[in-house]
Amino acid sequence: MKNWYQLTESETLDKLGVTSEGLSSQQADSLLEKHGKNVLEESKKKSVFQVFLSQFADLMVIILIIAAIVSMFSGSVESTIVIFAVITLNAILGTVQHVKAEKSLESLKSLSSPSAKVIRDGRKIEIDSENIVPGDIVVLEAGDLVVADGRIINNYSLQVNESSLTGESTNIDKSVAVIEKEVPLADRTDMVFSGSLVTYGRAIVVVTETGMNTEIGKIATLMNQAKSKKTPLQLSLDKFSSRLAVIIMAICVVVFGLSMFNGMSVLNSLMFAVALAVAAIPEALGSIVTIVQAMGTQKMAKENAVIKDLKAVESLGCVSVICSDKTGTLTQNKMTVQKIYVNGESILEDQLDLNIESHRHLLYDMVLNNDSSIVDGKGIGDPTEYALLETFQHIGLDENVLRDVLTRVEEVPFDSDRKMMSTKYKMHGVNHILTKGALDSILDRCVSIATKDGVRPITDEDKAEISRVNREYSEQGLRVLTFAYKESDEALTVDTEKDYTFIGLVSMIDPPREESKQAVADAIRAGIKPVMITGDHKITASAIAKQIGIFNDGDIAVTGLELDAMSDKELDEKIEKISVYARVSPENKIRIVEAWQRKGNIVSMTGDGVNDAPALKKADIGVAMGITGTEVSKDAASMILQDDNFATIIKAVANGRNVYRNIKNAILFLLSGNMAGIFAVLFCSIMALPVPFEAVHLLFINLLTDSLPAIAIGMEKPEKDLLRQKPRDPKQGILTKSFSALMLGQGALIAVVTLISFYIGLQTSPAVASTMAFATLTLARLFHGFNCRSTHSIFKLGLFSNTASIGAFFIGTFLLAFVLFVPFMQPLFSVTALTGAQAGFIALLAFIPTFIIQFVKVIVENVRK
Repeated sequence: MKNWYQLTESETLDKLGVTSEGLSSQQADSLLEKHGKNVLEESKKKSVFQVFLSQFADLMVIILIIAAIVSMFSGSVESTIVIFAVITLNAILGTVQHVKAEKSLESLKSLSSPSAKVIRDGRKIEIDSENIVPGDIVVLEAGDLVVADGRIINNYSLQVNESSLTGESTNIDKSVAVIEKEVPLADRTDMVFSGSLVTYGRAIVVVTETGMNTEIGKIATLMNQAKSKKTPLQLSLDKFSSRLAVIIMAICVVVFGLSMFNGMSVLNSLMFAVALAVAAIPEALGSIVTIVQAMGTQKMAKENAVIKDLKAVESLGCVSVICSDKTGTLTQNKMTVQKIYVNGESILEDQLDLNIESHRHLLYDMVLNNDSSIVDGKGIGDPTEYALLETFQHIGLDENVLRDVLTRVEEVPFDSDRKMMSTKYKMHGVNHILTKGALDSILDRCVSIATKDGVRPITDEDKAEISRVNREYSEQGLRVLTFAYKESDEALTVDTEKDYTFIGLVSMIDPPREESKQAVADAIRAGIKPVMITGDHKITASAIAKQIGIFNDGDIAVTGLELDAMSDKELDEKIEKISVYARVSPENKIRIVEAWQRKGNIVSMTGDGVNDAPALKKADIGVAMGITGTEVSKDAASMILQDDNFATIIKAVANGRNVYRNIKNAILFLLSGNMAGIFAVLFCSIMALPVPFEAVHLLFINLLTDSLPAIAIGMEKPEKDLLRQKPRDPKQGILTKSFSALMLGQGALIAVVTLISFYIGLQTSPAVASTMAFATLTLARLFHGFNCRSTHSIFKLGLFSNTASIGAFFIGTFLLAFVLFVPFMQPLFSVTALTGAQAGFIALLAFIPTFIIQFVKVIVENVRK
């Protein structure tokens, strides 16, 4: 079956069973019942309460709930309250993040116009856009939003901005001419699409598709189907949490059994198991990760990268592929004149000279035969036209002076059939017709040519040379306009657009941003593959990609249609060589992302249009443009570039890598400290000694004194070589062999000094022993915060290079002293008064692990030198 754009106007009307008089009211009602309202449907979402409940479906949370219940039955109500408060707070945070996430469809819906002008029962009426049906005859005029997809049946110089669907900012000239072959959406010039804007002219259109069957509806369907992926850190933490939960449960059962075997009561045995569970679970971990990510977002915001989804910060650190839009991200989103062919030679704009007659004719044609303007430095109108005005300004002239002196007498506006525009002016008492447009429309209408020696008849050799230059410019990705004129008193009509003198060719392009080339080089050095995806033509896209270093020898450029013809297997084989994708559809973009993800890559996708939204959502990191981006793309993305600049993404990647490194160091700090508590509880259980800690001791450490150093670790500044490293493997979990060995070794060191302190206290009483063990473990973990700042020693880093770590240490020490030495706090935290000698032992023992760890780091650094 043919596509709508491959049918003639009459075939389209026949297929829809309608005439140019429009539908009758009865037909419209019947079709509305059959096809439904012209609105976008949304997938069913969980209620807020369901989302809140789902936060508790975690094994670690369930273990903590059991621990809280056991604590309550044993009389330790404070522990129960603290545990439940922590669990509930984390659930609320998770719910708020989820509810804020899904807003894309609301923005898509807002693109629908509230009303539309249609012909029904032979009369022109205005109706709500949601009541439009296939077969409706719609009248479109400049300023209207297109409310449904439709085939043009009458065209009056219609121009439509389809940037929200194609990503390209230039206006599209529409036509009624049927398109025989299969073409991508951007080339379907006999169709209009829902959500696009009429910028010029008018047309009569028959509606072919409504609601979810429109092109924008297909995008909505893709967005409903595109599920957000978990970040590598989330996957690592999930894996880590499930492993830790299983280990904790197994050890708790062993400890409970050992305690019963040693003659303890069931309740005391349960308390031992509860103490172990509380010691093992890093209650503050989720909050610490969130806080470190939040600090990363603040830093990125100062560098024009606004992070919407905290989880995205860390994912940036292992991005290995960046699929970037061309227009506005890698380029300036502004047409600029490049090479000019005049007098038989190629020159640059600064070589134009008003004193040379052919140059003067060309400049007058560029400025006068032009409907755009520049107001306060900002172009108004067609980007191609105000690029011509800027050339006039660049050579030190004011187009307004010329326009004030010369008045337009007649004009024939541009249309897509003629592919040219003509105007008539009286200059020096002589009427001049000025014309600009496509070479294939103008060259055969030329009978003479302007040269250095004046005007002479044009020859076949001249035409061949002009065609060669035009082809050369086009192959460089340049858009070429042809300029011609004639002196004539005849009325300016379509029929009198002939017998011209050829003046020259003006080529232009949306040039790369100055910083794009360096940013692409930085990305490649960082092990990241940059890929250009654009709605523009393949030749233009490839030319820009070559200039900035994305497209190199041996690379491939493909169009959306060529991509459609490839099987998944073929795409997987070629994808690492494909650097440029042109004329792509939303489905193409999702397929590209999925192909890279199949190869185990973390993919970042940039975009600004509605057509980009499904791929932005599907990618690991969706990046929307803050200046040119639609609300739909911003809602679907994880990150928004306030300056629409590719270089900002590379800065964000460096920040993301630093955030991950800091989070990993904070996790090492939390887990090694928790391991010390586990070892101590296990040892006392095996040796049939009293419980070394109360559950409230461990909660105090995990939630108060540990949180501050962990946050301080998250504020560590990035190291210089971050962008020289390859992206980390997203499949690699946190608990690698080296990480686990470090965690267990450091935890064992702290456990040893804690047990020595416990043994010293046990000579006095179990209460003093428990207090000394608690105090030693707390202070040792506070010292340990300095060890976990980096793999380097504190001497190489500098003690004061992270003042937050100093502050965290002193605040934590103050809190510990407040609990130990303020009488009314002692019963609340189950501690007893200590002597000066006991306090001295605590301080000395707590410092020993840090002294040993720093000593080892210094030796390693010296060996590496």
